[in-house]
Amino acid sequence: MRSLYEGLVRLGDALRPLVLLALRVVIGVGFFHAGRGKFGNLDGIVEYFGALGIPAPQLQAPFIAGLELAGGIALVAGLGTRVFALLLSCTMVVALLTEHRNELGLAFSDFTEVAPLPFLLPLLVLLAFGAGGISVDAFLGGRGAASAKSKSAS
Repeated sequence: MRSLYEGLVRLGDALRPLVLLALRVVIGVGFFHAGRGKFGNLDGIVEYFGALGIPAPQLQAPFIAGLELAGGIALVAGLGTRVFALLLSCTMVVALLTEHRNELGLAFSDFTEVAPLPFLLPLLVLLAFGAGGISVDAFLGGRGAASAKSKSAS
């Protein structure tokens, strides 16, 4: 039983870079499209942010659209992953506290169906674990997949 568990741990360790890459791509593409959509309707987003009571909506709307667009691209690449995960997490918390505040209840489905929550959890995973070995972050930090292989070969 112990060897089975140890094998699963090794498998998990080996899959970690691929899982984090897949997570970054899925969440990054989602944010890219959200930011692009906001830029495509910036006047409407400014008006909507104002209606939600978000201060300085004429500044906040293009900032959030740009953050989502650039942050989505950066997450896909794995560049500045923890920084963008933190910033985008903050936007999801604001969305929960403004746009979606009346949707949260005690039922489990309330937490899975409120739009910002499925975005927030992967961001928190990326904040905690970073981009993984297949990323610009790892390459710049010398911890990428190629770097790890060359270190083990020497």
